[in-house]
Amino acid sequence: MTDIYRVDVEVTAPVYDTEVTSRVADAVANIFPNADLEESFGEIHAEAHSMDHFSELLHRQEILDTARGEFFANREDDTFTFALKKQAAFEDRVNFSVGEPDELGEISVRVRVEEPTVEEYVDHIAPPTEDGRPVES
Repeated sequence: MTDIYRVDVEVTAPVYDTEVTSRVADAVANIFPNADLEESFGEIHAEAHSMDHFSELLHRQEILDTARGEFFANREDDTFTFALKKQAAFEDRVNFSVGEPDELGEISVRVRVEEPTVEEYVDHIAPPTEDGRPVES
C-alpha cells in the first residue's frame, strides 16, 4: 500500500539589493525543484506539495536527526517551520539556520500537513535513526 501525503510547503526568501534575484531563485529551486516559484520585488515565494528531493538531501548528507530536531522544535499543531541558509541551498546542500539570522537572510519554510499527522510525515521525510542509519518501521 502506498501512503498518501497531503502537504502544503510555503517557501519565502528575501532578495537584497546586493544579490542577484535569479541566484536566490536557483537556491530555492535546488532544494525544492518541484515548487512553483514567483518573483516579486525583494522576495522569492514558492509553493510545493512534496518534499521528496529535500528528503533525499537529508539522507545524502546524513543529517536526519538534525532535521527531526528542527522540525519538532518549531512545530505548532499541523504545521512546522524551519530556516535554511541561502548559500548552502545554492550549492544544493541543506544547512539549517539556527541562532543568529544569516547576513544574507534565510530561506523560510512553512510546512502544513493535512494527511497524515505531522509525526508520520516527519518520519517519512526524516526517519528516526539508530547508529546513524534510518530505522525502517
